Amino acid sequence: MRYEIDNTLLKSLLPAFALAEDMLARLDERVARSPVGAGFAERGHFFDAASALWVAGELVHVEDLVLHDAHMDSRTPSHELTIAHAVLRARRRIWTADPIWALSGAGLNVLAGAGLEDAGRAPEARSTLASSEEEKDEGEALLSMELAEIDAVLARSQRLLDTHLGRGSKVEERPKETPADPLGLLGDDEWDEAQRLSDWRAVIPLAEELPSALGAAVLFEAWERTEPLRRQHWLGGLLVSSYLRSRGKVASHLFSFYAGLKVIRHERRRSRDRATRLLAFLEAMRESAAAGLKDMDRLSLARTQMELRFRDRRSNSSLPQLAEFVLSRPMVSSTMVARQLRVTSRGALNLLNEIGIREITGRGRYRAWGII
Repeated sequence: MRYEIDNTLLKSLLPAFALAEDMLARLDERVARSPVGAGFAERGHFFDAASALWVAGELVHVEDLVLHDAHMDSRTPSHELTIAHAVLRARRRIWTADPIWALSGAGLNVLAGAGLEDAGRAPEARSTLASSEEEKDEGEALLSMELAEIDAVLARSQRLLDTHLGRGSKVEERPKETPADPLGLLGDDEWDEAQRLSDWRAVIPLAEELPSALGAAVLFEAWERTEPLRRQHWLGGLLVSSYLRSRGKVASHLFSFYAGLKVIRHERRRSRDRATRLLAFLEAMRESAAAGLKDMDRLSLARTQMELRFRDRRSNSSLPQLAEFVLSRPMVSSTMVARQLRVTSRGALNLLNEIGIREITGRGRYRAWGII
């Protein structure tokens, strides 16, 4: 697929991408220098994952996503919530990897679910606030290994019993039948995802010759036009954020592109005019950066107010740790605080009352707190 940018189109996009470049630079500089930058980056994962489903036409509440990520679902997770959590995990994986990993062939294969996991493993670049999740994954891996050993012992025991009981030592295995798909509902042979991904990656050299914001808009427009992955169409916005990070435009955090794209009208995002689509994507970057600056204001003010409450406390007080945890999540519950700080439920409630953050549920049975 040949992709070109003519001079006439560049002139029409000049004011829009100049504003987008300015807003992205302001946000990146502030997040890099702010003490709440790490919490803002972690909160952005949740908001962008919910916004990605919003753009796809599905509604996922951020509160449900936070509880699902903490394995504290208040109800059975829906299909949309499971997809949003996949977006959340993909964002974290891209953020902890090298800036150029997600755009490489190995990185795309891993994110798309193709290829060998070990061959395209993301090299770790930095740690995140979700260290407990990594420990949990290691524990689950060890548990899986132990369960596999138990299954192997049971299989050997069953073969030994069958031999002594005269049932024969060989068990006939029926060949697995491949499901018939005469209507082509389960797959499309003409939809070559590998070739479409290759066509999209061919646009990256063209984007490298353009300014960062305009190159990101071109990449996302090419993604929307090519549609490489039908089941992971949301991956395009994450790759755009990774591209901005690899160019050094937004290096302090993984940019939340979908947070600004959801406020753009569908008619502009899906317009037949290419210039209209590019303008819409540049405006989405500007809107997302503006929303990020407002969120930084809220987090900075909340941190200042919380610091006033534990300024004269003893050195081993749990309030500073609670403040960092509250700043890294859109909302927290008493159970989440108790697990994070390793205190009792009653102690978590006392800490939440002392730190002075707003309760956002207003219920007696299920209570949650957050920075609004």
